[in-house]
Amino acid sequence: MPTTPILIFDGDCAFCTTSARWLQRRLGGAVPVEPWQFTDLAAYGTTAERAQYEVLWVDGAGTIHGGAQAFARWLIHSGGVWRPLGVMITLPPVRWVAAGVYRLIANNREKMPGGTPACALPPQKEQ
Repeated sequence: MPTTPILIFDGDCAFCTTSARWLQRRLGGAVPVEPWQFTDLAAYGTTAERAQYEVLWVDGAGTIHGGAQAFARWLIHSGGVWRPLGVMITLPPVRWVAAGVYRLIANNREKMPGGTPACALPPQKEQ
């Protein structure tokens, strides 16, 4: 398993790609930001289904954080003025609000600026 942190996002989604690249420029390029479609997900201990559902942060120890917590960990890792914001996002009740906002955006990403029908999440499988 790789030992450096990585942010994994949905490269088929224009909104996700634009957002990830914009944040990478703001936070510094020290951490790889890669589309899941070009990432060995098994090497990071995750699946395509999870990577389609939410952005993923895999830290150097292999711990996976998804959704809003992925962004929080990226901010913490970036340090400086970003670190306190990232820590705040990990704490209740901000954590709960951040998770709700993240899910609202993720579920509607095809409607977001730059989004296309290809950005829509795959339909859930019936069980």
